[in-house]
Amino acid sequence: MKKITKILSLVLAFSFLASCSDDEDVVIETNTIVDVAVKNNLTSLVAAVTRADLGATLSSNGSFTVLAPTNQAFETFLQSKGFASVNDVPVDVLRNILLNHVITGNLRSTDLSTGYAKTNATSAASGTEMSIYINTSNGVVFNGDSTVDIANVEADNGIVHVVNKVIDLPTVVTFATADPNFSILVQALTRENDFTYVNTLSTPNGTSPAPFTVFAPTNDAFVDLLGELQVNGLGDISKATLSSTLNTHVVAGANVLESNLSDNLPVNTLGGQLTVNITSNGATLTDSQNRVSTIIATDVQADNGVIHAINKVVLE
Repeated sequence: MKKITKILSLVLAFSFLASCSDDEDVVIETNTIVDVAVKNNLTSLVAAVTRADLGATLSSNGSFTVLAPTNQAFETFLQSKGFASVNDVPVDVLRNILLNHVITGNLRSTDLSTGYAKTNATSAASGTEMSIYINTSNGVVFNGDSTVDIANVEADNGIVHVVNKVIDLPTVVTFATADPNFSILVQALTRENDFTYVNTLSTPNGTSPAPFTVFAPTNDAFVDLLGELQVNGLGDISKATLSSTLNTHVVAGANVLESNLSDNLPVNTLGGQLTVNITSNGATLTDSQNRVSTIIATDVQADNGVIHAINKVVLE
């Protein structure tokens, strides 16, 4: 009798499950990055993701860190670009801008450190991943402009950090101004009212003289130069000398990556020729005066060119 009762109970249980299956669909709740955007009322981001056809990507399995602009951030960005809504932005442009907010990997705020990372955006100058500069010295700032409002919103497939500004596709000027290691270089580029370096180096890729390769001296490199010249500051260097020196650090019309460098490679800059050599300590640049500068950081990739940091100022 007990066996019959147990069998009857199992039959009734299966019948109940079958009836539930017939009467209603089973809903499995997800919490993807797209779901997080919806739940947090980031309606402009959701609209942009939908228009750029990135919904499936950001809902897929994987691990993403997404820097999610607020609605106000999108409104400000669109107004600055002359667009009435995200629907007015060309899809390919919108897609790349959104991917500039996506870093592969699950990066909580405690995992972020000052330095460069790679986003999922593609540089027009090189076809490679775009760089992004992260500064954690006072909060978290991306490319010198966009700060984190809300950190560490967890999703099934990554982490979302809500940011207060849309992070536009960077130029080489973006990284020069965002990275405090290049602050003296920026002072040099902007010292004279009639210097056009900032405007020129902001030229979009595809428009002459872009793209650019910039060999960017660090602050320590400039300090060493001032000591070498026995002057107190940039103001003691003549305009002509400063201009020719800056020209020697810029290649126009080429995005020269680290992988393009080879031994005894001549590089024609705006100020003269440099020679690349490959050593056990990395690539070096030799100028016409046989001064040797070592490339200490490579492939900081912008949309209109690339920056390599160097430890010594080269001269014409």
